[in-house]
Amino acid sequence: MSDEPAVRELRLVVTADDYDAALHFYRDVLGLAERGAFASEGGRVTILEAGRATLELTDPNHAAFIDDVEVGRRVAGHVRVAFQVDDSAATTARLAAAGAEVIAEPTRTPWNSLNSRLDAPGALQLTLFTELDG
Repeated sequence: MSDEPAVRELRLVVTADDYDAALHFYRDVLGLAERGAFASEGGRVTILEAGRATLELTDPNHAAFIDDVEVGRRVAGHVRVAFQVDDSAATTARLAAAGAEVIAEPTRTPWNSLNSRLDAPGALQLTLFTELDG
């Protein structure tokens, strides 16, 4: 087997009913850099850089545990998007001011990060997390 990874990139594709609002939120407010934008007849797509990508798989029991730690109750659906940011509290406030609904303010987790939860454009539930020292 080769040392080269079989997968080069994870790309999460979101269909947003309000494309312009979602693009503004993720590119201009959250700060994801635009890699490219393309159009087809009557349609548009923008690819945004989101740093390093990982796929986090969890079973229902652990997903419920994460929700309980971050929110206090089970709220996430099948997919939740998590962004590591430098300051989860400030980023939560900035995204809320741009229209995201805060489900839970930043909370220190047992795994030593400061996590918040939001409902965001594109019908995505977001976790913002900042890794804490010590």
